[in-house]
Amino acid sequence: MAEAWLNEPLAPAARRLLIGAVEAFAARGYHATATRDIAARAGLSAAGVYVHFASKEELLYQISLIGHRGTVQVVRAAAARSDQPAVRLRAVICAITAWHARYHTTARVINYEMAALTERHRADIATLRREIDALVRQTLEDGVAGGVFDVPDVRGTTLALLSLTIDVARWFRATGTRAPEELGALYGDLALRMAGHRG
Repeated sequence: MAEAWLNEPLAPAARRLLIGAVEAFAARGYHATATRDIAARAGLSAAGVYVHFASKEELLYQISLIGHRGTVQVVRAAAARSDQPAVRLRAVICAITAWHARYHTTARVINYEMAALTERHRADIATLRREIDALVRQTLEDGVAGGVFDVPDVRGTTLALLSLTIDVARWFRATGTRAPEELGALYGDLALRMAGHRG
């Protein structure tokens, strides 16, 4: 189910509002979406939005927070599978890619509407993004130190790998020929090539 990214306990109306907001933001963009559009998708009155969320921006923040926390959990779990840098890098890139494909609508919103967040809320999300960045960077550094990766620019390669995985949300369609896991496997293999893996 598309709303499976919402794995936190929420009141039913709040859950419907978050799902409705994702759909509306993805379809029209944050700035072009009115709270009444979100409320209509959730089957509530426009005033009903403010019972659960202080503002439209608060809805975007909660979506971003839940989505990024979910991504961090997926990345941590993938990284914990092995202490071998090559296995770890492949697993992490597979996991991030598959998450962005499976929840492409939500991922598109949380990655491409960040500028609409308040400075404080952007800072919260940036902290979660830095954790993902640091894990990929450390994996590359471990592989270089262990002689299994040839990466002259670890920071640049980290940025390139994460940009590839995030961009999946922009073009992925559930009706396409590749399943999220299939795409994840492809990107995992590409990551090893980009890292100059000496298998």
